[in-house]
Amino acid sequence: LIHVSEMSWTKTISDPSEMVNIGDEVEAIVLSIQKDDGKISLGMKQTERNPWEDIEENYPIGKIVEAEIRNLTNYGAFVELEPGVDGLIHISDLSWTKKVSHPSEMLKKGEKTKAQVLSVDKESKKITLGIKQLSENPWESIEKTMPIGTTVKGVVKKITAFGIFVQLENHVDGLIHINELSDQPIGKIEDIVSVGDPITAKVLKIDTENKKISLSMKTDGKKDD
Repeated sequence: LIHVSEMSWTKTISDPSEMVNIGDEVEAIVLSIQKDDGKISLGMKQTERNPWEDIEENYPIGKIVEAEIRNLTNYGAFVELEPGVDGLIHISDLSWTKKVSHPSEMLKKGEKTKAQVLSVDKESKKITLGIKQLSENPWESIEKTMPIGTTVKGVVKKITAFGIFVQLENHVDGLIHINELSDQPIGKIEDIVSVGDPITAKVLKIDTENKKISLSMKTDGKKDD
């Protein structure tokens, strides 16, 4: 008997027909012999190298890999590191600055992507990867690169009832509250700016913990031509 659990190191097999057909010739290793019961247990997977045996040596934490995207789910992307070994890029590890609602916004099935190994769980056969870790986290140096009072440039990304969101040059989003749009009273925000407009603004406040930047177009700020 070759039990389904002894057919593959990497695949979860529910039915033997997923691997073999009646009449196939297979290679197997004798695992145990029960003379009294007249039974011999065999294993197919034991004829091949177990890719998870030296997984921690092959994929140490911090290693940069290039892998093909096999599947996209609501919570992340699965990539094939080698035959039988998949890794997961969680949606939260795709970008430092973008609010990604689905991995398909950044990745495409069948394409190759580079990622960094974040963790390896040999026992559970799980590897987690990250794409954003390949670049510097702009929020770690934001107070140095654009301290309070700095004049920055950006593009209007979104208009809301309470203000506008601006994408700055380092891809971080900042908020200009409606009260900080102009020194003069305004009616509609759309009377001042439109989505896509380039603007100049001043940094008022930085909240690195909550990843928020408050900006102002008053006095020194303006919509660029």
